[in-house]
Amino acid sequence: MSHRATTVLFLAIIAGACAKDEAIVDVKGSCADAFKASMCTYAKTKGATLVEAGAVIPMASIENAPASVPMTWPPVADAVANMPDSALKQGGMTHLTFYWEADGHPPAAFMTPHFDFHFYLVPAAEVAAMDCKDLSKPAALPAAFTLGDIDLPPDMQKMMGVKSLVGLCVPGMGMHSLLTSEFERKDAFEGSMVIGYYKGKAIFMEPMISKAMLMKKASFDLPIPDVPGLTSAHPTKFHAEWDAAGNSYRFAFTGFTPAT
Repeated sequence: MSHRATTVLFLAIIAGACAKDEAIVDVKGSCADAFKASMCTYAKTKGATLVEAGAVIPMASIENAPASVPMTWPPVADAVANMPDSALKQGGMTHLTFYWEADGHPPAAFMTPHFDFHFYLVPAAEVAAMDCKDLSKPAALPAAFTLGDIDLPPDMQKMMGVKSLVGLCVPGMGMHSLLTSEFERKDAFEGSMVIGYYKGKAIFMEPMISKAMLMKKASFDLPIPDVPGLTSAHPTKFHAEWDAAGNSYRFAFTGFTPAT
């Protein structure tokens, strides 16, 4: 073997060994108070690769949620936490907004106490400016999803000043696209992945989860659909891991795609 070939082989072995030894690094994001408990975002990286990002949801935030809350319009987030820089730069995830829906909201399946965890793919300032005056919808939706309109009952019409929510658009949030099966069901849902839109663009991924499901203290998955037109880096898998020792859930997004 020539000296050059020997050198190349040696460097390849060293590079391979370094890659194998490269450790996964935990990256802390920001924390926010959520019903007298601290909800924190995080990321995990391996070298320059983002392998996981999400949030640690303390069980106290679920258990301490009040039985009833006054309805406000537009809704006000119960907690907001920025994602780590690595989740933003490599995964397109900007921040998390947390909402407690004590009485639920339309459509029928979601009229049960539940939590909204919006993981946004656009800046917070852009979200804050969403007033639902632009009612344009995306050209295509994920398979088996719908972006329906909801007629509101008279009392909600009076408070909100609108007769219906086009595309389930909520000011300061955006439109909400649901699985058609969830949109049409009449019994209470447990957990569903919602894809958010505004001005025809995908803007968030939302694990929407009933309090009853979270109170089971058990791990679960929610499928993330293939989102047409979403070209920014984004996660493709979601897993909620129950941590009995920490009395908390770890909401983990993985399978990040590269930006195109």
